[in-house]
Amino acid sequence: MSTEQGNTMFQGPVIVMGVSGSGKSSVGILLAEKLGLPYVEGDELHPKSNVEKMSKGTPLTDEDRWPWLDIIGERLAEGATSGIVITCSALKVIYRDRLRKAAGGKLAFVFLDGSKELLTDRMGHRTGHFMPLSLLETQLATLERPDKEDGVVTVDIDATPEAITDTAIEGLSKLTWS
Repeated sequence: MSTEQGNTMFQGPVIVMGVSGSGKSSVGILLAEKLGLPYVEGDELHPKSNVEKMSKGTPLTDEDRWPWLDIIGERLAEGATSGIVITCSALKVIYRDRLRKAAGGKLAFVFLDGSKELLTDRMGHRTGHFMPLSLLETQLATLERPDKEDGVVTVDIDATPEAITDTAIEGLSKLTWS
């Protein structure tokens, strides 16, 4: 696969990651469109019990997340060679490592990074999402930044979804693994 600018593109699956309110869905949809890949909304793969828990403002535990991560892993495996874009918070190293293993090889992550103030503002203005603003603090506390991991493109979210997506594509085209 290649970008419209002619750069060689990462061959394989991509996870668009970050805390709630970072724009995973918006960027994931645009990224999949621009790359000509299928898109999967990770939130739709949560077991009903997880959605109910989060809707009540109760943070998920690792035990709550394992079945969800395994479902995402199955989708990654299905798109490992043809490519796929999936959204997933992927807050901890252990979650990302589990997803890398499920993908069966190289897996790119686009980490959507922004200030607590910007995230709070975004979450305060969105409607129809099960994740309440009250859980942002727990997500930020849980986040283990992927700054030193292979295959990660970090993109500042203080821009339009289109600009964020273009920056992600540029970063994906330059990925290297040690």
